[in-house]
Amino acid sequence: MEALVQWYEAGLGTWLPRQIFVSLVSMVPLVELRGGIIVARLLNLPLWQGNLFSIIGNIIPIPFILLFIKKIFAFMKAKRICVRFVEWLERRAEKKSKGKERGFFVFLLLFVGIPIPGTGAWMGSLIAALYEFDIKKASLAIFLGLLMATAIMDTLAYFVPGLFGFTVG
Repeated sequence: MEALVQWYEAGLGTWLPRQIFVSLVSMVPLVELRGGIIVARLLNLPLWQGNLFSIIGNIIPIPFILLFIKKIFAFMKAKRICVRFVEWLERRAEKKSKGKERGFFVFLLLFVGIPIPGTGAWMGSLIAALYEFDIKKASLAIFLGLLMATAIMDTLAYFVPGLFGFTVG
């Protein structure tokens, strides 16, 4: 993340506000909110701004995934575009959702909320869409999971000295 911040400061930082950069980082699959909060901390954004812009960035793709990913995947398969990648994502979503039948809301909330590699709002949305979980319930579970992940990442990035290469202050 430090290299990403250095890249930003060397070029984009002259015309792109730090807050927008944090939102853009938070939109990236696999990096998502947890990376956005670390970048916000490295850019010395106040906690509230780091949270706000990371959450906004991470939330923007979610409705599109929930509403359109099955159609996009079907189109990609029909046109033979990245078929192996689409099938890999589908297999991964299936593997990550074992035991979803019972307590899917709690599963989705925890899946998004516990910031470990391979989890997050993108994969949670993909799982919810592929298994046709109610969009309102999925949206709520994902949002609550984002709040949970925010609290965990805030603790690690803003209150644990030296964890990500910076000191508290």
